[in-house]
Amino acid sequence: MSAATAEATNAAEVLNPSLLLDYLIGKLSLKNDAALSRALEVAPPVISKIRNNRLPVGTTLLISMHELTGLTVAELRSLMGDRRAKFRGADSGTKATGE
Repeated sequence: MSAATAEATNAAEVLNPSLLLDYLIGKLSLKNDAALSRALEVAPPVISKIRNNRLPVGTTLLISMHELTGLTVAELRSLMGDRRAKFRGADSGTKATGE
C-alpha cells in the first residue's frame, strides 16, 4: 500500500462528517438535514449520503458551507475530524493555493 493510499484510508477512518452537519444545523438554527440541504442548495439525498459516509464532503460543498457560515474551509474540515495539513480538491493536478 502506498503512503497516499494509507493516508486516505486513515483519514476515512477518522472523519465523521455527521459532526460537521450537526454543527452547521445548530449554527444556522435549522431543524434538520432537509433544511440544511435547502440552505446549501443541494438535494436532500446528498446530505443523507454524506451523513452515512457514502459520499465525501467535496470541495464545492465546503465552499458553499464557508459562504453560508463564514468559517474557513480549514475550520470546516477540522469540525469533521480532518487534521491533515494539506488536502487536494477533485482536480489533484492543481495546488491548494490556487497557483
